[in-house]
Amino acid sequence: MHSHFFPREWEDLGRRFGGDWPWMKHLDERRGVVMLGQKEFRPVTSACWDAGRRLEEMDRDGIDLQVMCATPVLFAYARPAAAAQYCAQLFNDAGLELAARGKGRLKTLCQVPLQDTDAACKELSRAMKSGHLGVQIGNHVGERDLDDEGIVTFLQHCAAEGAAVLVHPWDMMGGARTARWMMGWTVSMPAETQLSIVALILGGGFDRLPQGLRLCFAHGGGSFAFLLGRLENAWRNRDLARGRSALPPSAYTDRFYVDSAVFDPRALRLLLEVMGEDRVMLGSDYPFPLGEQRVGGLIRDMDGLSTGARDKLLAANARRFLGL
Repeated sequence: MHSHFFPREWEDLGRRFGGDWPWMKHLDERRGVVMLGQKEFRPVTSACWDAGRRLEEMDRDGIDLQVMCATPVLFAYARPAAAAQYCAQLFNDAGLELAARGKGRLKTLCQVPLQDTDAACKELSRAMKSGHLGVQIGNHVGERDLDDEGIVTFLQHCAAEGAAVLVHPWDMMGGARTARWMMGWTVSMPAETQLSIVALILGGGFDRLPQGLRLCFAHGGGSFAFLLGRLENAWRNRDLARGRSALPPSAYTDRFYVDSAVFDPRALRLLLEVMGEDRVMLGSDYPFPLGEQRVGGLIRDMDGLSTGARDKLLAANARRFLGL
């Protein structure tokens, strides 16, 4: 669950739409750099586009089934909706092509032009009929958080279509203060995830969404588990801190999942205490350099975890989330 892909070749989006669209600069057959215009964004390996290499590394790590989604830099939420829709269709089809080479062991989540609710719903329906298991969305669209009426409408459509929804940060708050030493990835992205969960709770989003919506937040939900007590205290003692939520924040932990990409057994233990062992599933950030280097190692090697809980985290919870 929660691995990324980046197609090796595609039509030149920059030539079609202009601006600094992402593209791949190949260093050799096994390595490349994702570029934004002429600026380097991140180094990648051929595992982003080579199904054979993915299968080799899955065998190395004891992974039976992997779920892929496009790199969030491809969301294109700041672009015109028509351009984002074209981009979504292109990469959704590319993801299915990559999965088709995976011998039944690769599955996919689609992306949608979330800045346009109608277009997003249309592309989700098309992608689900084509074989995707669900959708990966960003944690916000401009100034619109997940409790925005249009985004809630899209999430209601996901529930109706039976689509699993993975929320993944794509933006990096903090500007120049977090531009150093990769703090955008290590600090800002988890903070963005925490913000989106809280916005959905306090904005009354969960109160407007059906119980059957399957929703997961990447990176262990950011700092949500650690700061839940602070949120709860504020909700109970200040009217202003309650927002529009019908219930205190702790009442919503059974409405979403989080992944296990926290890289520390102490953090995973707290996550299990807060969310429960039925709401945490394996996440890897594979195949990026900041992902888990041996996928599943944290869960497999964690002391004090029962066999039943380990099985849930490694497989059963993901099967339920994905509707498999």
